[in-house]
Amino acid sequence: MGLLDQLAGQVLGSLAGGAQGGGQSPLLQLVLNLIQNSEGGLGGLLSKFNQAGLGDQVASWVGTGQNLPVSAEQLGQVLGGAGGLGDMAAQLGLPQEQLAGQLAQLLPQVIDGLTPNGQLPAEGSDLLGQGLSSVLGSLLGKA
Repeated sequence: MGLLDQLAGQVLGSLAGGAQGGGQSPLLQLVLNLIQNSEGGLGGLLSKFNQAGLGDQVASWVGTGQNLPVSAEQLGQVLGGAGGLGDMAAQLGLPQEQLAGQLAQLLPQVIDGLTPNGQLPAEGSDLLGQGLSSVLGSLLGKA
C-alpha cells in the first residue's frame, strides 16, 4: 500500500500542518496510531468520547451529516492530560495545547472518513486498508 500511504500522507498531511517530502505527516500518523491502539479500536476510542458527554459529536462524525466540532479542551479531557495528550505532544515536539487544537480539527474528519456509511467498521477489520480510501475521498471532496 506504499503509493496509497504516500497519497494519504500528502492529502491528510496538508490538513495536519503539511507533510514534507511527500511523507506521512507525524500528526496523521499519531491519529492513526491513536485509533488503532485504543482499547477496542475505533469503537473503544469513540466510547471514551461518549463517556465524556460528547455523544452528539461522535454521532455526527460517524453519521452522514455535518460533523460537529470538538474543542481542544474537550479533546484533552478525553485523551488525558500529561499521560496521554502530554506524551503525544512531547513525541511531536509541540505544546500540548497546539496538538490538542490540531487533533480537534483532524480527528473528526478522519473518523468521518472511516465511517462513510454511518457505521463503524467490523471489529478486527483493517481500518487502513478498508477505510483509507474513504478518508481520502471524503477529504478530497471537501478540499
